[in-house]
Amino acid sequence: MKLLKKYQAIAERTAIEAGSFLMKNLGKIKSIHYKGRMNLTTNVDKKCEALIVERVRSAFPEHSLLCEETGKGGAKETTFRWLIDPLDGTTNYTHGFPFFSVSIGLLEGNKLLVGVVYDPTRDELFSAARGCGAYLNKKRIRVSRVRKLNHALLVTGFPYRFGKDMNRSIENFRRFMLKAQAVRRAGSAALDLCYVAMGRFDGFWEAGLHPWDTAAGAIIVEEAGGRMTTFDGESFSPFRKEMIGTNSHIHNQMIKVLK
Repeated sequence: MKLLKKYQAIAERTAIEAGSFLMKNLGKIKSIHYKGRMNLTTNVDKKCEALIVERVRSAFPEHSLLCEETGKGGAKETTFRWLIDPLDGTTNYTHGFPFFSVSIGLLEGNKLLVGVVYDPTRDELFSAARGCGAYLNKKRIRVSRVRKLNHALLVTGFPYRFGKDMNRSIENFRRFMLKAQAVRRAGSAALDLCYVAMGRFDGFWEAGLHPWDTAAGAIIVEEAGGRMTTFDGESFSPFRKEMIGTNSHIHNQMIKVLK
């Protein structure tokens, strides 16, 4: 438990430092690179990731890394792997829309151990360690008590690629608009999951995600009393491309809509 808390504390300090870097550079982007028509990265993403990687490597040189911008790094054979997204919500960031975050998760094998998500615009630090609960700025958080889908506020995101995946996402969005109280699309999956964890949202679904998008937010949802699965109800893994995160009460109702 003591070592687990050490992992969590370093992830928290690093996320806050990275968030401060993002705020200092907000509106000062020098270069934008398009990975696809809708998927972009900036010089700020890369420098922020380098900062996080340096901190994690210094603290845990024996661990491996999986990062959005630079891919795999660190030790080659280890059971501990850090999943890092230096800027979840890059499109929002480039437009000055204040909904983006730093996301840092830690896996032991395939088991999520630690998750930290920091929103520097609101100075909100979401954090969880396995078996220790979920917290927002050191205060315990829990999922909502909403039990009916038609009373639920949901959130989602769309894939970057057009074609079948986009068409399916639009169709699922339409279905939930007809079944839920309301649906939002905010632009940062990591924060979406944290909002489920603290009850601002009641449920989240999305396809086409990457491990660094969801690892930290997923354990925060679970430690707040929520539930994470795939669209068909199978066990959650950050390496799966589609997932649902809910307050657990409306989970099966959401699965039925997605089938």
